[in-house]
Amino acid sequence: MSRIDWSHFASPFSWRYGSEAMRRIWSEEHKRCLWRRIWVSLAEVQSQVGLVSQEQVEELRAHQSDVDLERSAAIEAEIHHDLMAEIKTYAEQCPGASGVIHLGATSMDIEDNADLLRLRASLGLIRDVLVDLLELLAGHIEAEAETLVMGYTHIQPAQPTTLGYRLCQYAQDALIDLQELDHLRDTIRGKGFKGAVGTSASYQRLLAGTGLLPREMEAQVMERLGLPAVPVSTQTYPRKYDYLTLNVLAGIAQTLHKFALDLRILQSPAWGELREPFGKQQVGSSAMPFKRNPIIAEGLCSLARYVAALPGVAWGNAALSVLERTLDDSANRRAMLPEAFLATDEILHRARRILADMQINRAAMARNLAAYAPFAATEMLLMELIARGADRQEMHEVIREHSMTAWRAVESSADNPLMDLLASDPRVEHYLTPARTRQIMEGGISVGDAPDRCREFLSTLRLTLRSTRTGDQDK
Repeated sequence: MSRIDWSHFASPFSWRYGSEAMRRIWSEEHKRCLWRRIWVSLAEVQSQVGLVSQEQVEELRAHQSDVDLERSAAIEAEIHHDLMAEIKTYAEQCPGASGVIHLGATSMDIEDNADLLRLRASLGLIRDVLVDLLELLAGHIEAEAETLVMGYTHIQPAQPTTLGYRLCQYAQDALIDLQELDHLRDTIRGKGFKGAVGTSASYQRLLAGTGLLPREMEAQVMERLGLPAVPVSTQTYPRKYDYLTLNVLAGIAQTLHKFALDLRILQSPAWGELREPFGKQQVGSSAMPFKRNPIIAEGLCSLARYVAALPGVAWGNAALSVLERTLDDSANRRAMLPEAFLATDEILHRARRILADMQINRAAMARNLAAYAPFAATEMLLMELIARGADRQEMHEVIREHSMTAWRAVESSADNPLMDLLASDPRVEHYLTPARTRQIMEGGISVGDAPDRCREFLSTLRLTLRSTRTGDQDK
């Protein structure tokens, strides 16, 4: 933070949101280091056919990390081209090799390959935190597979479920996100070295008579970068990669927005079942000292909403790039790509922080079950009454009448009287004894096979996580 000039606008992504590791990947310094790495790799391959001397290659290597942003900025102010400014800065540092930097290349041969290296590295960082998050969810699912909680549809009490089963829903979505991320990272390809419109014409002229074909040069340079090239391109790599990347990030944001929104609802005192961590010295409100606002989850939802809007920008960049290339994607990509990754990075770290120290109020869960679960048991009672010969419509009305009375009692903070009301109703007693009515309703408070499904999903999740960690180490 000390390097930020606080007298001028500073993006919150420069210091507030995202990790230092992600900020490093998208820093101007790192980008230019990648440009230089690509120029060195290009020169190394060209030296094999005598276009660049070994001494020139060594000089370029020696100054590969000597990025001078101030000097480059001063040159750019004059020539209005950032990549050419970096070439001139690099050339001043390497006078013996100045004439062979960027030999045969167009700007996007350098910039696009660097961007794709950053995309892939950023996806790796996102993946690491996502896997950690899934591990935390797995631990909670295992611990809470049989913990009864009231389930809700339309934000109204419905039937009981388990906390573990509810958490399975978030984990299942996050697992899909991980699989989508891995597919993208495995299939992403570089622009390669194909020149101004993708035909390799400049390289074909440069390499004429050397015995090295443009596609062979391209393959060797890309092998040094660890990034296979797409078979065809225009001046840029397919902007569809940006669109696919933003969709993966938006998918992760979508999953964690639902988790955080549900947590915010369940943290409300009306529910009170779950709560995000809250520090001893943390201030909830400047006006109301008693407040425990869910600011971690709220900030997560705010950033997720922002990430969700960005795929539309990437769609436009891909769809509206006319013929072999237009420059109307350049300005927004400078903001869109780093901010999408930094926002998603922050979202994941916030979710991980919540799950690592999530507070579970079991008394509140029991209270809510006691208040609302009896309503869910009426379905089983209705089925039993019908089996005993009762008229369905008549019994439905009996249950409805008593349910409305019970709702009024619950709303006034009284205990739920529904079981007593039904057990003592003569119309029900005609078919069932009071003891049997109570037995049916108590047994009707069921979570079905939710605990079994929890354990089955947990087994699949952990198997996937083990294999995905092993597979990642093998790459």
